[in-house]
Amino acid sequence: MKIVGIAACTSGIAHTYIAKEKLMKAAQALGHTAHIETQGTIGTEDELTAEEIKEADVVIIAADIKISGRDRFNGKKIVEVPTNMVIKAPKGLINKIADELEK
Repeated sequence: MKIVGIAACTSGIAHTYIAKEKLMKAAQALGHTAHIETQGTIGTEDELTAEEIKEADVVIIAADIKISGRDRFNGKKIVEVPTNMVIKAPKGLINKIADELEK
């Protein structure tokens, strides 16, 4: 499964980057690929390309705030969760999404 997403927390620092790291490591451990963009106080980092979005099977938005650029994902399966869910159970989240996509 190809995953793209955005991580963003209220302060734009700690939880944003922890969520990104947890999602990417969990995806790799489960045999998936992931590219996660961050949005925070220093702006957008690792911005998703149009090609990455086009090829993605799912978009995970792990955010505690309103994110920008949401219209890029029109037509894609989007899963929205708070950052703490990704931090606590990234593999569980990815497995649940994979199960849903197989239905």
